[in-house]
Amino acid sequence: METLVFLFSLSALGVLYAMNTIPELQEPYVILAIGVAVLVVVFLFYFLITRGNPPKDILFFVFAEFCFTCVIDLTSALEHDGFISGFMEFYQKTGEPYLGTAYAIMMCYWDGTAHFIMYLMMISRITDKKAYRNLGLFWAGSLCANMSVFIAGIVAGKYGSEICPAFWLNFVFLLVPVWGAITLFRRPKDRPLIGGYNAQHVQSMKLIWRPQDLILVLLLLAAMAFTVLRGLVALDSPLEASSIYLRHYEPYLKDPVGYPRVMMLNLFFYGLPILGAFVYGLLKPGCTWMPDWTVFFAGAMIQCQWTHIGGSLHPRTTAPFRIPADAFWPVLAANLIYSATPILVALRVLNNPYFFLKIAPFPGQTGLPNSEEKDTKYKDK
Repeated sequence: METLVFLFSLSALGVLYAMNTIPELQEPYVILAIGVAVLVVVFLFYFLITRGNPPKDILFFVFAEFCFTCVIDLTSALEHDGFISGFMEFYQKTGEPYLGTAYAIMMCYWDGTAHFIMYLMMISRITDKKAYRNLGLFWAGSLCANMSVFIAGIVAGKYGSEICPAFWLNFVFLLVPVWGAITLFRRPKDRPLIGGYNAQHVQSMKLIWRPQDLILVLLLLAAMAFTVLRGLVALDSPLEASSIYLRHYEPYLKDPVGYPRVMMLNLFFYGLPILGAFVYGLLKPGCTWMPDWTVFFAGAMIQCQWTHIGGSLHPRTTAPFRIPADAFWPVLAANLIYSATPILVALRVLNNPYFFLKIAPFPGQTGLPNSEEKDTKYKDK
Protein backbone atom coordinates (compact mmCIF):
# COMPACT_ATOMS: atom_id res chain seq x y z
CA MET A 1 0.00 0.00 0.00
CA GLU A 2 2.81 2.43 0.79
CA THR A 3 4.08 2.03 -2.79
CA LEU A 4 0.67 3.02 -4.16
CA VAL A 5 0.52 6.02 -1.83
CA PHE A 6 3.99 7.10 -2.91
CA LEU A 7 3.17 6.86 -6.62
CA PHE A 8 -0.21 8.57 -6.32
CA SER A 9 1.37 11.41 -4.32
CA LEU A 10 3.56 12.21 -7.32
CA SER A 11 0.41 13.19 -9.22
CA ALA A 12 0.58 16.42 -7.20
CA LEU A 13 3.23 17.54 -9.71
CA GLY A 14 0.64 17.30 -12.50
CA VAL A 15 -1.85 19.39 -10.53
CA LEU A 16 0.76 22.06 -9.85
CA TYR A 17 1.92 22.15 -13.46
CA ALA A 18 -1.65 22.55 -14.73
CA MET A 19 -2.37 25.39 -12.30
CA ASN A 20 0.90 27.08 -13.22
CA THR A 21 0.09 27.08 -16.95
CA ILE A 22 -3.63 28.01 -16.83
CA PRO A 23 -4.08 31.67 -15.79
CA GLU A 24 -7.75 31.16 -14.88
CA LEU A 25 -6.69 28.84 -12.07
CA GLN A 26 -4.36 31.37 -10.46
CA GLU A 27 -6.90 33.68 -8.81
CA PRO A 28 -6.65 33.69 -4.99
CA TYR A 29 -10.12 32.28 -4.29
CA VAL A 30 -9.80 29.78 -7.12
CA ILE A 31 -6.56 28.51 -5.53
CA LEU A 32 -8.40 28.06 -2.22
CA ALA A 33 -11.26 26.21 -3.92
CA ILE A 34 -8.89 23.93 -5.82
CA GLY A 35 -6.94 23.24 -2.63
CA VAL A 36 -10.10 22.14 -0.83
CA ALA A 37 -11.23 20.11 -3.85
CA VAL A 38 -7.87 18.34 -4.11
CA LEU A 39 -7.98 17.36 -0.43
CA VAL A 40 -11.48 15.94 -0.90
CA VAL A 41 -10.58 14.07 -4.11
CA VAL A 42 -7.46 12.53 -2.55
CA PHE A 43 -9.47 11.34 0.43
CA LEU A 44 -12.18 9.86 -1.81
CA PHE A 45 -9.53 8.08 -3.88
CA TYR A 46 -8.09 6.28 -0.86
CA PHE A 47 -11.54 5.65 0.60
CA LEU A 48 -12.72 3.96 -2.61
CA ILE A 49 -9.65 1.81 -3.22
CA THR A 50 -9.75 0.48 0.36
CA ARG A 51 -13.48 -0.31 0.45
CA GLY A 52 -12.84 -4.01 -0.03
CA ASN A 53 -10.41 -4.14 2.89
CA PRO A 54 -10.80 -0.89 4.84
CA PRO A 55 -8.00 0.01 7.26
CA LYS A 56 -9.00 -0.29 10.90
CA ASP A 57 -6.98 2.81 11.77
CA ILE A 58 -8.60 6.09 10.67
CA LEU A 59 -5.19 7.80 10.73
CA PHE A 60 -4.33 5.82 7.60
CA PHE A 61 -6.34 8.34 5.57
CA VAL A 62 -4.60 11.26 7.28
CA PHE A 63 -1.15 9.91 6.47
CA ALA A 64 -2.09 9.07 2.87
CA GLU A 65 -3.63 12.52 2.37
CA PHE A 66 -0.65 14.33 3.82
CA CYS A 67 1.75 12.37 1.60
CA PHE A 68 0.17 14.22 -1.32
CA THR A 69 0.81 17.61 0.29
CA CYS A 70 4.39 16.61 1.15
CA VAL A 71 5.17 16.47 -2.56
CA ILE A 72 3.73 19.97 -2.95
CA ASP A 73 5.87 21.31 -0.09
CA LEU A 74 9.04 19.72 -1.42
CA THR A 75 8.32 21.15 -4.88
CA SER A 76 7.79 24.59 -3.33
CA ALA A 77 11.13 24.47 -1.49
CA LEU A 78 13.04 23.25 -4.55
CA GLU A 79 11.53 25.92 -6.77
CA HIS A 80 12.18 28.73 -4.32
CA ASP A 81 15.81 27.61 -4.13
CA GLY A 82 16.07 27.53 -7.92
CA PHE A 83 16.55 23.79 -8.39
CA ILE A 84 13.39 23.41 -10.51
CA SER A 85 10.90 25.74 -12.20
CA GLY A 86 7.49 25.76 -13.83
CA PHE A 87 5.41 24.39 -10.94
CA MET A 88 4.93 27.00 -8.21
CA GLU A 89 5.38 30.44 -9.77
CA PHE A 90 1.66 31.20 -9.47
CA TYR A 91 1.58 30.16 -5.82
CA GLN A 92 4.52 32.37 -4.97
CA LYS A 93 2.56 35.37 -6.22
CA THR A 94 -1.12 34.79 -5.41
CA GLY A 95 -1.09 31.77 -3.11
CA GLU A 96 1.21 32.11 -0.11
CA PRO A 97 4.07 34.55 -0.74
CA TYR A 98 5.55 33.94 2.73
CA LEU A 99 6.58 30.45 1.57
CA GLY A 100 9.56 32.20 -0.01
CA THR A 101 11.08 33.06 3.38
CA ALA A 102 14.10 31.13 4.62
CA TYR A 103 12.13 29.64 7.51
CA ALA A 104 9.27 28.44 5.29
CA ILE A 105 11.66 26.94 2.74
CA MET A 106 13.37 24.88 5.43
CA MET A 107 9.96 23.93 6.82
CA CYS A 108 8.90 22.66 3.40
CA TYR A 109 12.10 20.63 3.06
CA TRP A 110 11.35 18.97 6.40
CA ASP A 111 7.76 18.24 5.45
CA GLY A 112 8.69 16.98 2.00
CA THR A 113 11.34 14.59 3.29
CA ALA A 114 11.13 13.74 7.01
CA HIS A 115 7.34 13.82 7.30
CA PHE A 116 6.95 12.04 3.96
CA ILE A 117 9.16 9.17 5.16
CA MET A 118 7.27 9.00 8.45
CA TYR A 119 3.91 8.80 6.65
CA LEU A 120 5.07 5.96 4.43
CA MET A 121 6.50 4.08 7.41
CA MET A 122 3.31 4.47 9.42
CA ILE A 123 1.15 3.43 6.45
CA SER A 124 3.32 0.34 6.10
CA ARG A 125 2.89 -0.46 9.80
CA ILE A 126 -0.87 0.02 9.61
CA THR A 127 -1.08 -2.22 6.54
CA ASP A 128 0.94 -4.93 8.33
CA LYS A 129 -1.16 -4.46 11.50
CA LYS A 130 1.87 -3.44 13.54
CA ALA A 131 2.20 -0.82 16.25
CA TYR A 132 3.52 2.64 15.37
CA ARG A 133 2.53 4.65 18.45
CA ASN A 134 5.98 6.07 19.21
CA LEU A 135 6.60 7.08 15.61
CA GLY A 136 3.12 8.60 15.51
CA LEU A 137 3.78 10.68 18.60
CA PHE A 138 7.09 11.86 17.14
CA TRP A 139 5.25 12.92 13.95
CA ALA A 140 2.47 14.64 15.89
CA GLY A 141 4.97 16.65 17.92
CA SER A 142 6.87 17.63 14.80
CA LEU A 143 3.83 18.78 12.81
CA CYS A 144 2.15 20.52 15.76
CA ALA A 145 5.30 22.56 16.39
CA ASN A 146 5.69 23.16 12.67
CA MET A 147 2.24 24.59 12.04
CA SER A 148 1.83 26.48 15.33
CA VAL A 149 4.97 28.50 14.60
CA PHE A 150 4.19 28.85 10.90
CA ILE A 151 0.63 30.17 11.33
CA ALA A 152 1.45 32.49 14.23
CA GLY A 153 4.57 33.75 12.43
CA ILE A 154 2.54 34.68 9.35
CA VAL A 155 0.09 36.74 11.39
CA ALA A 156 2.68 38.34 13.70
CA GLY A 157 5.42 38.95 11.10
CA LYS A 158 5.81 41.27 8.15
CA TYR A 159 3.49 39.13 6.00
CA GLY A 160 0.52 39.72 8.31
CA SER A 161 -0.88 42.27 5.87
CA GLU A 162 -0.49 39.96 2.86
CA ILE A 163 -2.68 37.05 3.93
CA CYS A 164 -4.35 35.36 0.95
CA PRO A 165 -7.34 32.97 0.98
CA ALA A 166 -5.05 29.93 0.67
CA PHE A 167 -3.73 30.80 4.16
CA TRP A 168 -6.80 29.20 5.73
CA LEU A 169 -5.85 25.77 4.40
CA ASN A 170 -3.01 25.74 6.93
CA PHE A 171 -5.46 25.25 9.78
CA VAL A 172 -6.23 21.78 8.47
CA PHE A 173 -2.56 20.88 8.99
CA LEU A 174 -2.64 22.34 12.51
CA LEU A 175 -5.90 20.84 13.79
CA VAL A 176 -5.45 17.35 12.29
CA PRO A 177 -2.10 16.62 14.05
CA VAL A 178 -3.57 17.94 17.31
CA TRP A 179 -6.43 15.47 16.92
CA GLY A 180 -3.93 12.78 15.89
CA ALA A 181 -1.80 13.44 18.98
CA ILE A 182 -4.83 13.18 21.28
CA THR A 183 -5.84 9.93 19.56
CA LEU A 184 -2.37 8.43 19.93
CA PHE A 185 -1.95 9.51 23.56
CA ARG A 186 -5.21 7.72 24.41
CA ARG A 187 -4.20 4.44 22.80
CA PRO A 188 -2.71 1.66 24.92
CA LYS A 189 1.04 1.85 25.28
CA ASP A 190 3.26 -0.49 23.29
CA ARG A 191 4.85 -1.59 26.57
CA PRO A 192 3.45 -2.39 30.03
CA LEU A 193 3.47 0.15 32.86
CA ILE A 194 4.21 -2.32 35.66
CA GLY A 195 7.69 -3.52 36.59
CA GLY A 196 9.08 -5.99 39.09
CA TYR A 197 12.56 -6.71 40.41
CA ASN A 198 14.55 -4.79 37.76
CA ALA A 199 12.37 -1.71 38.15
CA GLN A 200 12.66 -1.84 41.94
CA HIS A 201 16.45 -2.17 41.73
CA VAL A 202 16.89 0.73 39.29
CA GLN A 203 14.51 3.01 41.15
CA SER A 204 16.39 2.49 44.42
CA MET A 205 19.54 4.04 42.92
CA LYS A 206 20.34 7.69 43.59
CA LEU A 207 21.07 9.99 40.66
CA ILE A 208 24.80 9.99 41.40
CA TRP A 209 24.88 6.24 40.67
CA ARG A 210 23.08 6.75 37.35
CA PRO A 211 25.72 8.66 35.37
CA GLN A 212 23.72 8.63 32.13
CA ASP A 213 20.74 10.24 33.85
CA LEU A 214 23.02 12.70 35.64
CA ILE A 215 24.45 13.89 32.31
CA LEU A 216 20.94 14.21 30.86
CA VAL A 217 19.77 16.26 33.84
CA LEU A 218 22.71 18.64 33.36
CA LEU A 219 21.94 18.91 29.64
CA LEU A 220 18.28 19.61 30.39
CA LEU A 221 19.22 22.34 32.87
CA ALA A 222 21.51 23.90 30.27
CA ALA A 223 18.70 23.68 27.69
CA MET A 224 16.36 25.42 30.13
CA ALA A 225 18.85 28.24 30.62
CA PHE A 226 19.28 28.56 26.84
CA THR A 227 15.49 28.64 26.43
CA VAL A 228 15.16 31.40 29.03
CA LEU A 229 17.89 33.48 27.42
CA ARG A 230 16.39 33.35 23.93
CA GLY A 231 12.88 33.80 25.31
CA LEU A 232 13.98 37.03 27.01
CA VAL A 233 15.48 38.21 23.72
CA ALA A 234 12.15 37.55 21.98
CA LEU A 235 10.38 39.51 24.75
CA ASP A 236 12.68 42.52 24.19
CA SER A 237 14.22 42.22 27.63
CA PRO A 238 16.48 45.18 28.53
CA LEU A 239 18.92 42.86 30.32
CA GLU A 240 22.50 43.24 29.11
CA ALA A 241 22.87 39.50 28.55
CA SER A 242 19.91 39.54 26.15
CA SER A 243 21.27 42.50 24.21
CA ILE A 244 24.75 40.96 23.93
CA TYR A 245 23.37 37.64 22.72
CA LEU A 246 21.14 39.32 20.14
CA ARG A 247 23.88 41.54 18.75
CA HIS A 248 26.83 39.18 18.77
CA TYR A 249 25.36 35.68 18.46
CA GLU A 250 21.84 35.30 17.03
CA PRO A 251 20.50 38.48 15.41
CA TYR A 252 18.21 36.12 13.46
CA LEU A 253 15.93 36.11 16.51
CA LYS A 254 14.73 39.57 15.46
CA ASP A 255 14.27 38.81 11.76
CA PRO A 256 11.15 40.78 10.72
CA VAL A 257 9.58 37.68 9.13
CA GLY A 258 8.45 36.87 12.67
CA TYR A 259 9.02 33.11 12.75
CA PRO A 260 12.14 33.06 15.00
CA ARG A 261 10.45 35.31 17.55
CA VAL A 262 7.30 33.18 17.66
CA MET A 263 9.36 30.00 17.98
CA MET A 264 11.38 31.35 20.91
CA LEU A 265 8.16 32.43 22.67
CA ASN A 266 6.63 28.98 22.13
CA LEU A 267 9.71 27.33 23.57
CA PHE A 268 9.78 29.79 26.46
CA PHE A 269 6.15 29.39 27.50
CA TYR A 270 5.59 25.72 26.57
CA GLY A 271 8.96 24.06 26.02
CA LEU A 272 10.52 25.37 29.25
CA PRO A 273 7.94 23.72 31.57
CA ILE A 274 8.26 20.46 29.61
CA LEU A 275 12.04 20.47 29.97
CA GLY A 276 11.60 21.06 33.69
CA ALA A 277 9.14 18.16 33.84
CA PHE A 278 11.74 15.91 32.22
CA VAL A 279 14.24 16.82 34.95
CA TYR A 280 11.63 15.85 37.52
CA GLY A 281 10.95 12.60 35.63
CA LEU A 282 14.64 11.65 35.78
CA LEU A 283 14.74 12.35 39.53
CA LYS A 284 11.40 10.92 40.64
CA PRO A 285 10.84 7.19 39.96
CA GLY A 286 7.64 5.91 38.41
CA CYS A 287 6.75 8.80 36.05
CA THR A 288 4.88 6.67 33.53
CA TRP A 289 4.14 9.69 31.32
CA MET A 290 7.81 10.12 30.41
CA PRO A 291 7.98 7.72 27.40
CA ASP A 292 5.11 9.41 25.55
CA TRP A 293 5.99 13.02 26.26
CA THR A 294 9.71 12.68 25.61
CA VAL A 295 8.97 11.24 22.15
CA PHE A 296 6.37 13.92 21.39
CA PHE A 297 8.67 16.74 22.50
CA ALA A 298 11.67 15.28 20.66
CA GLY A 299 9.66 15.47 17.43
CA ALA A 300 8.71 19.07 18.16
CA MET A 301 12.26 20.12 19.04
CA ILE A 302 14.01 18.55 16.06
CA GLN A 303 11.56 20.21 13.67
CA CYS A 304 11.89 23.59 15.36
CA GLN A 305 15.66 23.49 15.41
CA TRP A 306 15.91 22.25 11.81
CA THR A 307 13.95 25.24 10.56
CA HIS A 308 15.63 27.66 12.95
CA ILE A 309 19.21 26.64 12.17
CA GLY A 310 18.49 26.25 8.46
CA GLY A 311 16.64 29.55 8.30
CA SER A 312 19.45 31.46 10.01
CA LEU A 313 21.98 30.08 7.50
CA HIS A 314 19.80 30.28 4.36
CA PRO A 315 20.79 32.82 1.67
CA ARG A 316 17.29 34.34 1.75
CA THR A 317 17.95 35.59 5.28
CA THR A 318 19.44 39.06 4.84
CA ALA A 319 23.03 39.52 5.98
CA PRO A 320 22.32 41.61 9.13
CA PHE A 321 20.28 38.76 10.60
CA ARG A 322 22.64 35.87 9.89
CA ILE A 323 24.97 34.41 12.48
CA PRO A 324 28.13 36.58 12.72
CA ALA A 325 31.20 34.86 11.30
CA ASP A 326 33.19 35.04 14.55
CA ALA A 327 30.35 33.38 16.51
CA PHE A 328 29.32 30.83 13.88
CA TRP A 329 30.71 27.65 15.45
CA PRO A 330 29.71 28.38 19.08
CA VAL A 331 26.14 29.26 18.02
CA LEU A 332 25.88 26.24 15.74
CA ALA A 333 27.23 23.93 18.46
CA ALA A 334 24.83 25.36 21.05
CA ASN A 335 21.86 24.87 18.74
CA LEU A 336 22.88 21.32 17.83
CA ILE A 337 23.31 20.32 21.48
CA TYR A 338 19.98 21.98 22.25
CA SER A 339 18.37 19.92 19.46
CA ALA A 340 19.96 16.67 20.57
CA THR A 341 19.07 16.90 24.26
CA PRO A 342 15.34 15.95 24.02
CA ILE A 343 16.20 13.21 21.53
CA LEU A 344 18.80 11.73 23.91
CA VAL A 345 16.28 11.85 26.76
CA ALA A 346 13.64 10.08 24.63
CA LEU A 347 16.11 7.38 23.58
CA ARG A 348 17.19 6.82 27.17
CA VAL A 349 13.58 6.47 28.34
CA LEU A 350 12.60 4.09 25.55
CA ASN A 351 15.69 1.91 25.70
CA ASN A 352 15.68 1.39 29.46
CA PRO A 353 12.22 2.14 30.86
CA TYR A 354 12.51 0.46 34.27
CA PHE A 355 12.94 3.75 36.15
CA PHE A 356 9.65 5.04 34.73
CA LEU A 357 7.43 2.07 35.64
CA LYS A 358 5.08 1.55 38.53
CA ILE A 359 6.26 -1.23 40.82
CA ALA A 360 3.73 -3.87 41.81
CA PRO A 361 3.79 -7.59 42.67
CA PHE A 362 2.58 -10.06 40.08
CA PRO A 363 -0.90 -11.58 40.51
CA GLY A 364 -1.00 -14.17 43.28
CA GLN A 365 2.36 -13.08 44.68
CA THR A 366 2.76 -11.75 48.22
CA GLY A 367 6.03 -9.91 47.58
CA LEU A 368 8.23 -8.69 44.81
CA PRO A 369 10.16 -11.32 42.82
CA ASN A 370 13.71 -11.98 43.93
CA SER A 371 15.27 -12.81 40.58
CA GLU A 372 15.79 -10.80 37.45
CA GLU A 373 14.45 -13.60 35.27
CA LYS A 374 10.99 -13.22 36.80
CA ASP A 375 10.76 -9.55 35.96
CA THR A 376 8.36 -8.07 33.45
CA LYS A 377 9.40 -8.62 29.85
CA TYR A 378 9.19 -5.80 27.33
CA LYS A 379 8.17 -6.63 23.81
CA ASP A 380 6.75 -4.44 21.11
CA LYS A 381 3.41 -5.53 19.85
